[in-house]
Amino acid sequence: MAEQAKRAEATFGAGCFWGVEATFRRIPGVFATAVGYLGGILDNPTYEDVCSGRTQHAEVVKVVYDPRRVSYEQLLNIFWENHDPTTLNRQGPDVGTQYRSGVYYHDETQAEIARAVLKKLEASGRFKRPIVTEICPATTFWMAEDYHQQYLEKRGAASCHI
Repeated sequence: MAEQAKRAEATFGAGCFWGVEATFRRIPGVFATAVGYLGGILDNPTYEDVCSGRTQHAEVVKVVYDPRRVSYEQLLNIFWENHDPTTLNRQGPDVGTQYRSGVYYHDETQAEIARAVLKKLEASGRFKRPIVTEICPATTFWMAEDYHQQYLEKRGAASCHI
């Protein structure tokens, strides 16, 4: 039997990427994170481009992890526990399509797991409103500017609620 891969990628959009990245960086088994933009119509977008609302990108976090230490399903549960997946294009005070809730899968196995976990979450009744999280294939990931990478960590903050 082949040894399970030591590295895998997951990509999530859950509002402002600073807090999302900080959340995933704390998870045992996560090797690295990067914040960026995904799903838009413009190559090499800048933060200003994305904030204009005209590029259709989402702010996302790419998570590189060891699936022997943390499963994709565990990452999904952390994702859904750490934002409001019932608000369309909004997280807290941040409003715009770039702040949408999304799971961007890298293969069909991730797609199946994401849909199954979403179905279970919807059936649980945990949320009083419908979940609006999009589940789509991961497209080109455009790395955000350097100053956005590990933004909160560089400033000694644990969350966006400083």
